Amino acid sequence: MDPKTDDDVLDAVGPRLRALRRDRGITLADLAATTGVSESTLSRLESGQRRSSLELLLPLARIYDVPLDDLVGAPRTGDPRIHLKPIRRYGMTFVPLSRRPGGVHAFKMIIPARPEPLEPTPQTHEGFEWLYVLNGRLRLVTGERDLTLPPGEAAEFDTSLPHWLGSADGAAVELFILFGLQGLRAHVRTDLDRPGRAGPR
Repeated sequence: MDPKTDDDVLDAVGPRLRALRRDRGITLADLAATTGVSESTLSRLESGQRRSSLELLLPLARIYDVPLDDLVGAPRTGDPRIHLKPIRRYGMTFVPLSRRPGGVHAFKMIIPARPEPLEPTPQTHEGFEWLYVLNGRLRLVTGERDLTLPPGEAAEFDTSLPHWLGSADGAAVELFILFGLQGLRAHVRTDLDRPGRAGPR
């Protein structure tokens, strides 16, 4: 296969930026307000009518929290190891296990130990989530269901429903998460109707 030319790389930036923005559920207006780049410039950048520049890509890389190389699709060279950059949000640690914009994203999530378990504060957002408990006992609140999942159990739910993840007993919890936009579901299904537990059918 012939190596990509500079034009090929630049032509692919727009569709990659559009996929990443839509995957995050961000509108052009919101992105313009956050980055200071005009909505029309962002639209032309995504459609390929304007070529990307470092001045435009740097604020986008910060907003999306991805390496600049990922925005331009730079080829990996040299060291084949993946250098994971943990993300700390809501008092929890998320280790990204996938790098491409769009589609399903994989994370290892770590809920730290606390003297007392936290009270649920359910949130909603667009998307669908599949999780698998690696260590500890996870408390999963989704809609009106309040479940405890031990290691080895999985759950899958629509994140447009009020939901919350936390430790069931105050001890640390480690889990694997797949997150995607609405309609992107994992192949494992979970029966959340059984009182007190969830797991693969």
